[in-house]
This record gives sequence, structure tokens and C-alpha cells, in this order.
Amino acid sequence: MWELTKTFWFESAHTLHRSVETESSLRVHGHSYRAQVTVRGTPDPETGMLIDLTLFERSLDSARSGLDHRLLDDVAGLGPATLENLCAWIWRTLADSVPGLHRVEVFRDSQGDRCSYQEGMG
Repeated sequence: MWELTKTFWFESAHTLHRSVETESSLRVHGHSYRAQVTVRGTPDPETGMLIDLTLFERSLDSARSGLDHRLLDDVAGLGPATLENLCAWIWRTLADSVPGLHRVEVFRDSQGDRCSYQEGMG
């Protein structure tokens, strides 16, 4: 079994309503995010590729453009801008165009945060 991972970055802003409201969570604030998307499977015997990287990149570009330099509060279908919801949104965005989609991870490196969503989890 092979796994192939590609990474993309996006910058976004959001507010976040928490169970304990703080002034800082209600203000619009932004983060730099890194997303890693992993496909899993067996390479095609004719091409030797698990997935055509050009097609993979095009799919990732569509997900990235839906998040990059956006107010995440306004992204349709995202819900509250949590790392968990970002993973699930990216998964849903890629599911029909990325064969062998296995795992989506979203990192907020400046805070040391990471969330992972993978096949069979939801």
C-alpha cells in the first residue's frame, strides 16, 4: 500500500464563539494554516502513479481557493472555523475529485496545533 501526500497553505480570518466567551475570540482574527492531503492505494501498473499529480494539484487548488484570504465565518458549509471543521470541509470538497483520499490534516503551526481526519472516521 502506498501513500502520497501534498501540502497547501492558506491564510484566513474568523471569529470563534466559545462556551466561555472572551473578547479576543469574538474579534475577527487571522491565522496561517497548512493542510496536508494524503491519498492511499496501489499505483496504476501502466503509469506507475498512485494519482496524477497535476490532477491532484488542481483539486487542492480548488479547496485552497475556497479558504485562502477568506473570512471563514462566511464559507458555505464550514460551520464554526475550528480545525476539526476545516479538516471535514476540505475532505468534503475533495472527496469526489481525489480517488484514494485517505487523510486530511490541518496545522496551525504558530500555535502548535494539528487536527487529522481520515477515511472511516465520519
